[in-house]
Amino acid sequence: MTAAWAESLYVLGRVLIGALFATAGIRHAFIFKSVLGMMRQRGIPAAAAVLVVGSLFQTLAGVALMAGWQVPAAAFGLILFTVAATLMLLDFWAMHGPEREMAQSAALANVAIVGGLLVTAAHALAAS
Repeated sequence: MTAAWAESLYVLGRVLIGALFATAGIRHAFIFKSVLGMMRQRGIPAAAAVLVVGSLFQTLAGVALMAGWQVPAAAFGLILFTVAATLMLLDFWAMHGPEREMAQSAALANVAIVGGLLVTAAHALAAS
């Protein structure tokens, strides 16, 4: 594989992961009330502020990844965001039945996303 091909794959992966976060953050503006209700139901303090700040952060950090700007910082920030959101919202250990299965699957998907962000950060750090 040529270096140019490998770099193209890296950029594509970085754009796809960034787009996942950017679109999710933007989507929250359109489903704000339902997400806020879920967060309040889970007992998250200052849920409205957490939702607004979190949505803005994930949107901006996702765009930064897509643009290739401050990639390690954006990736590590999104790792922290993903871990925090997973612990706050996907508490499958406190659930039962189909709800537990869905939350467990989403948490495992988040583990894979964290893996992709680690690879992205490592590549950017190695290239600098």
